[in-house]
Amino acid sequence: MSTTSAQRPGLGAPAEADNRVQLGVMNRLLGRPEIGALVAAIVIGIFFLIVAPSFRSADSLLTVLYQSSTIGIVAVGVGMLMIGGEFDLSAGVMVTSAGLANAMLSYELGVNLWVGALVSLVGALAIGFLNGYLVMKTGIASFLITLGSFFVLQGVNLGLTKIITGSVSTPNINRMDGYDSLSWIFAHNFEIGSVRISITVLWWFIFVALATWVLSRTKIGNWIYAVGGSADSARAVGVPVLKVKVGLFMTVSFLGWFMGMHTLYRFNTLQAGNGVGNEFLYIIAAVVGGTLLTGGYGNAIGVAIGSFIFGMTNLCIVYAGWDPNWFRAFLGIMLLLAVLVNLYVKKLSTLRKVG
Repeated sequence: MSTTSAQRPGLGAPAEADNRVQLGVMNRLLGRPEIGALVAAIVIGIFFLIVAPSFRSADSLLTVLYQSSTIGIVAVGVGMLMIGGEFDLSAGVMVTSAGLANAMLSYELGVNLWVGALVSLVGALAIGFLNGYLVMKTGIASFLITLGSFFVLQGVNLGLTKIITGSVSTPNINRMDGYDSLSWIFAHNFEIGSVRISITVLWWFIFVALATWVLSRTKIGNWIYAVGGSADSARAVGVPVLKVKVGLFMTVSFLGWFMGMHTLYRFNTLQAGNGVGNEFLYIIAAVVGGTLLTGGYGNAIGVAIGSFIFGMTNLCIVYAGWDPNWFRAFLGIMLLLAVLVNLYVKKLSTLRKVG
């Protein structure tokens, strides 16, 4: 009887050789996109607790959370867009454009602030749609398309504001119809015990939770990762690439509008030149949080941690009594380290069965 047959009667199929690389618990943990940012946040937090005694109070922590939320809300959308393989350099000035549109439309036309807010929202979504549509239909890199949008919005912000108001700031809106309700939604502070919490922090947590659910639990989330990894491959398996990417650009615009509303109703007036440079802070928060510049990798929790690192460092440098100019140097160092860490984490996360 031959003993060389591939399968002996009654023994079932031979076991397939298992060449899968078995990762230990530590390697699996390091494979999470946000783990590098989490470790960095813990180390930086401990450092500032030691060198900045003012940081040790609950009020200081809530101030840090508020500062983080002002970047983190828009960074959630920017991070999702980067996972989808694109950039939006107009996000910073979009915040200012949204607030300016609300204030000036309502003031000049004498309409309720709610009307101005809704018109501003429609305009913001239209700009996001246009950015995404042009990127997809022309094939021009999103970096260039949104850089063009950045300059257009910056010019319009300054030019129209000066024509309409005679200055580069909006009039005070705190006595206009609709102010109280909109201020409560976008800029309300409430007390828990002896501390005051900005509603913006709660909105930030909600947006992070929603983005996390979309990315990890829905078909749309799978599509976002697919188009970020390879748009052509995603299209070949039936993913609606155009709709996904346009939707991501519109998401960034919506969150930019939301932050514009907060800024307007917190300060009651806006400077037309605000927002320039914030687009880089959103990108840095996403990258520090584990999002790859090449797309297809990252998550919303990591982006939130990256935003928290930004807020913590920005304020704790002041709490420590240092020159605030060092903050920019810190951002540069964190960005370089984050890119290196992200590449290493990506290698761990892509280990698959071989052979």
